[in-house]
Amino acid sequence: MTEKDFIPEEGLKYPSSGKVAWKAPSNIALVKYWGKHPDQIPANPSISFTLDASATTTSVAFEKLDQPAERFSFEFLFEGKPKEDFIPKIEVFFERIVCYLPFLKQFHFIIDSANSFPHSSGIASSASGMAALSLCLLEIEKRANPATKEAYFQQKASFLARLGSGSACRSISGNLIQWGKTPSIAQSSDLYGILYPFEVHQTFKNYQDTILLVHKGKKAVSSTVGHGLMKGHPFAAPRFQQAHENLERLQSIFTSGDLEAFITIVESEALTLHAMMMTSQPYFILMAANTLEIIQRIWQFRKSSNTPICFTLDAGANVHVLYPESEKERCIQFIQDELVAYCENGHYICDRNGIGAQPIVAT
Repeated sequence: MTEKDFIPEEGLKYPSSGKVAWKAPSNIALVKYWGKHPDQIPANPSISFTLDASATTTSVAFEKLDQPAERFSFEFLFEGKPKEDFIPKIEVFFERIVCYLPFLKQFHFIIDSANSFPHSSGIASSASGMAALSLCLLEIEKRANPATKEAYFQQKASFLARLGSGSACRSISGNLIQWGKTPSIAQSSDLYGILYPFEVHQTFKNYQDTILLVHKGKKAVSSTVGHGLMKGHPFAAPRFQQAHENLERLQSIFTSGDLEAFITIVESEALTLHAMMMTSQPYFILMAANTLEIIQRIWQFRKSSNTPICFTLDAGANVHVLYPESEKERCIQFIQDELVAYCENGHYICDRNGIGAQPIVAT
């Protein structure tokens, strides 16, 4: 598929008004995407678990304008309240996708969005948010073209979401999504995420992710800024090669269910992500003291109990604690006994692999 394949046919008859709503999950990358080219093209491939409980629910009410808007006509509400600082980001997103959704200037939209988790705290809120919005807008196109095939709908939704936030393309389907062209996966693409095409051991099909909310506020450095700092980074080239190699190594690991090898790659990827931040110019640190304390305690517990528990990190201070469903009782007890004390107000989210985004209403 190329960009041209996502331009709709002319003459579609859109409804004059209506409302659509979708719930899209966040995702947690196992092999990290860090660094990008223009048009939201990733500098390296990535793969992620789609989550379940950590999600954004977005509704879009739409009404046809008497005359097409010069720019775009919309209102944005976040958790029921106007959120003016989100408007520029949505305008940029609309500008990027208008050639693929040409009806955008013909309607007034009321976008209402809410998260089940703290915004801008390193749980990929932009990913779930842009995925949910993309699905809502594409649902409007689908009403004008009911013959749209589900596979095309999913692929175009991922394509559109990527133009809002790169990792959003991994929040459309579930439960293991790969994004970014790489030689080891023939179907891979820089334009959209795909369902991981190889055999996956049962162990990884209901993996658990307990997210420890070390810091629930806005990150000190946005992911957009962080991605930009990979340009000219002294370690960028070997890092990008490392991502390709780790993705290739995961193929046999996912097939065999080798948890020890899985843990090695996942934790290395998390620490490499933050190492790239700490060695950029300017450099920065998004981990907190409690992040490091949690990591140390996970290592100690894994060694003393021989439990296949590990961590990964997004671009923030929060810690994703990963473990198989078969170890859930023991790991939750450990988290409650030893790790919750390092969370802000003792807050954490129990999550797991999900099945991808789901429609909420159709009116």
